[in-house]
Amino acid sequence: MHRLARTGGTAGLLRWLAGRAEGWAGLVGPDGTVLHAAARTAGAMVPDVAGLVAEGASALTERGVQAYAVDTGAYTALLFPLSVFPPNVGDDTGPVLAVVTPRPVATGLATLLTDVVLPLSLCHQAETLERKRRRVDLAESRGREAVLHLLMTGQLSIAQQVSGALRPRLPDPVRVCVVECSGGGRDEVARVCVDADGGRSWIVRCPVYARHLILVMPAEAKEPEPGAVPTDETVAARVGDCVVGVSEPVPLADTATGYRQAFHALAVARELPSRHARFGVSPDPALVVGPAGRRWADELLNPLLTHVPRRAQDPGSQELLATAASWLAFSSHATGHLKVHRNTLAARLRLIGELLGLDLHRLADQAALDLALRVRSTPAPACTPEPAQSGSPASGTSKAAGGLDAILVRPAVRDWADRQLAPVLGAEETLRTWVRCEGRIGPAAAELGISVPGARKRLTRLETVLQRSLLRPPSARYDLWLALRSRDLTAAA
Repeated sequence: MHRLARTGGTAGLLRWLAGRAEGWAGLVGPDGTVLHAAARTAGAMVPDVAGLVAEGASALTERGVQAYAVDTGAYTALLFPLSVFPPNVGDDTGPVLAVVTPRPVATGLATLLTDVVLPLSLCHQAETLERKRRRVDLAESRGREAVLHLLMTGQLSIAQQVSGALRPRLPDPVRVCVVECSGGGRDEVARVCVDADGGRSWIVRCPVYARHLILVMPAEAKEPEPGAVPTDETVAARVGDCVVGVSEPVPLADTATGYRQAFHALAVARELPSRHARFGVSPDPALVVGPAGRRWADELLNPLLTHVPRRAQDPGSQELLATAASWLAFSSHATGHLKVHRNTLAARLRLIGELLGLDLHRLADQAALDLALRVRSTPAPACTPEPAQSGSPASGTSKAAGGLDAILVRPAVRDWADRQLAPVLGAEETLRTWVRCEGRIGPAAAELGISVPGARKRLTRLETVLQRSLLRPPSARYDLWLALRSRDLTAAA
């Protein structure tokens, strides 16, 4: 019994009991509901088990006895209430062990059942507690995921309210860290992270990538003490098969920016022996567009911000904004991030495109929408206060991309573009071709006259050179489209 309790639990003990009784064994509730059951052989049927068990359980409850037996012409049902300690008379809150055996009852079977009540009760209680623990863990995981989603969509006050019931408190400012683990290793890496920083980081299992952990870590307020190793570097050193990317320090309200930076750093870290990298390309384009850029972003997003759904069950403006941000960041993986069906996502994207007058199949319009959303989530004082310069839309661009041209020729934006493209100066053919082909590898490979694997290898090398992710979302293709467009407009001026 004790060996089975340790190795097989409730199911193992019931199978053993069914074999010893040459019949049926199970746990039933006080109302006769079968909770667990096992028969002597697969497919073996005992006549009217449900009726026997229900009758016995009802009698056991009504009479408040320690054991009860129900006899029929061919079978006997023996019932014993489960409890770690001897139950009180009339205590009907726990399950009941029921065994249905052929008549006559084997000698010593009743004694055997009396002996098995304690280990079976302990197993049942342990399994019940384990199920409750898993539900609590799942609820906490979903709560942390919800807080991260609120942070990623800029809803800081609501995120702080929801996070109040969890620990630790959300830090501010933060560094966002993305840890890529081996298959099934997220729980162990999460424990290493907690041990490395004393539980100060907000740890979330990524809802989009099954191998990713996201850490929202306190940013260092001062220079670290001599010999102190940052949490992200400790994790990379202690877990031999993980890869770590870390953002720059950002305000808590800019968690989405921090996540993008950490994801880009992760693409670089995959190619480094240390398996660790910190984001090294800045600033964000939203910081250099100036007041004119903010006006352009407000004008572009206004139909979405003022949208009122026709029906109560239709998505409102905030839900559509969150959908747009998630899709731009995660592409088709946004269904996992938003917890919606792909048809729902497609319908929302069609509505967003109609409201804004954008063709979301075009990289130019995707880049314009992405920049507008990032500008809107950036505090106004952080933007470079430089007067906007006039510019005329180039032919072949949409209204959104054309209106953006006047922003992209600003000196601050041109300087930003030059910094983005400096690592590939003079060797932009692959990058330009890939961007011109809407970020699709197949058409880009055909235009370059090389194989798809060859194009993928070139882009992988560019990820390391640019220190940005290109092949997996969140991708730097929007920033690169903006940078290349700014350079082209400047050259044509």
